[in-house]
Amino acid sequence: MCLAALREIRGKKDILFLSAGSDGIDGNSEAAGAVIDCESHGKACILGLNMEDYLSRNDSHEFFRQTGDLLITGPTGTNVMDITMLLIGKEGL
Repeated sequence: MCLAALREIRGKKDILFLSAGSDGIDGNSEAAGAVIDCESHGKACILGLNMEDYLSRNDSHEFFRQTGDLLITGPTGTNVMDITMLLIGKEGL
């Protein structure tokens, strides 16, 4: 979800988006999810990452591992569904 959201928020300031599993893991990875902001797209560009390529392969974990935007909490012992949050500051409007 964060990788698709990154297409929409790239170039916009004062926006933060989080998508994560409350149990602390997402599928078979060690990450709960990812947290992205206006700098996430820039980091991907510097690294030469093609967002559309990762989206087409459903490989957001590797994309965000390379950008450093993974959210890693470890198992939380709870599972109350996924958490999705969008924070928009004054400049993000």
